[in-house]
Amino acid sequence: MASSQMLTQLKALTQESDESLLTTLLSIAETKVLNRLYPYDDTKTVVPSRYRKNVLEIAVYLYNRRGSEGETSHDEGDIKRSYESASVPDSMFSGIIPYCGVI
Repeated sequence: MASSQMLTQLKALTQESDESLLTTLLSIAETKVLNRLYPYDDTKTVVPSRYRKNVLEIAVYLYNRRGSEGETSHDEGDIKRSYESASVPDSMFSGIIPYCGVI
């Protein structure tokens, strides 16, 4: 679960006051980091502190993409948008090394 410190930081970065929205974005970001970190273990529910920065960056990314989810290309006049992937770009997971176990 996202800490109040992370919620405060996300508020500062986005200037958004809707805590429900921000908490949801943090939760989604945490799930994405956990899925990358523990691809074969869905019992892990806490993101290690060293990956909190990744969670915050992904939450900001998700906030900024609201309304254009899944967009991979957009041209309008001089504005051109495209995204690395339809989800969170792989570059946002850099430094996250998955844990694997032996059966």
